[in-house]
Amino acid sequence: MKTIRFPLLILLLMLLPASQAWADRYEETLEVFRNAVESSEFFDHAYGYAVFPTIGRGGMGIGGARGSGRVYAQGEYIGDTTMTQVTIGFQLGGQAYSQMIFFEDERALREFTSGNFEFGAQASAVAITAGAQAGAGTTGTSAGAGTSQRDARARANYYRGMAVFTVAKGGLMYEASVGGQKFNYRPR
Repeated sequence: MKTIRFPLLILLLMLLPASQAWADRYEETLEVFRNAVESSEFFDHAYGYAVFPTIGRGGMGIGGARGSGRVYAQGEYIGDTTMTQVTIGFQLGGQAYSQMIFFEDERALREFTSGNFEFGAQASAVAITAGAQAGAGTTGTSAGAGTSQRDARARANYYRGMAVFTVAKGGLMYEASVGGQKFNYRPR
């Protein structure tokens, strides 16, 4: 009986925080990132972007995340993408979050849409904290928090022509792990 409870607990931790968030629409998610100080200016200068309304993540020792999104070039919807992540290390819990990836130029968008694209553990994301406007930078999946808007803006730079932002939606995740994100793209 104990062996059945453990996998069931992991499954519940992974699905619980994402259940409410699955109903989100792309427009609502785009509005959240347009209104955030850390990411708003990227809409004016980026060649394109990928938006993931909800990515569900969970783990207990070994973790994973998955989400579906849309890709836009110069404001036009051009295709769909999925993100998959596997992590190994100390982690416990489940979480749902939204993610935006901005493409600095056509080359970066082409690289992302060329098939299977992967962010390594060295890629970083700016975590937007709703209300407080504080930022947290992540390198791989270890985090450090900034205490002001200026700190968050300083970390919001392009890496290999891409800038990544996240907004937590719900759940609780304790984590000190290593992993990367893999993306698959399908043209519209």
